[in-house]
Amino acid sequence: MELLVASAIGVLTAGGVYLILRLRAFPVILGLSLLSYAVNIFLVSTGRLAINAPPILNKYADVPYTDPLPQALVLTAIVISFGMTAVLVMFALGAYLEAGDDSIDMKDAEEKDDAA
Repeated sequence: MELLVASAIGVLTAGGVYLILRLRAFPVILGLSLLSYAVNIFLVSTGRLAINAPPILNKYADVPYTDPLPQALVLTAIVISFGMTAVLVMFALGAYLEAGDDSIDMKDAEEKDDAA
């Protein structure tokens, strides 16, 4: 099971890095989403899932418990990544509607700065 989770994290990270290195706005946004999914899976995997165990340590009973911190971190990360993705999609859509293309071309930006 650990091999499957590690492979999923590796594939998501590799796909995310590949998409971030593309020179288009929407693949970059998809790459950031894939990287956030990879981080979320990594955080969940650090929690060591315990079946039928409470998320609270009971000092009177010697039962295993599930660590609630990774679950809380992942829930927070999901909400933040959803908001970040929505804002980035709006930025990319605005840039596409203004320029007519979603290409990220640093060469044109440098020429505009030199001309100014």
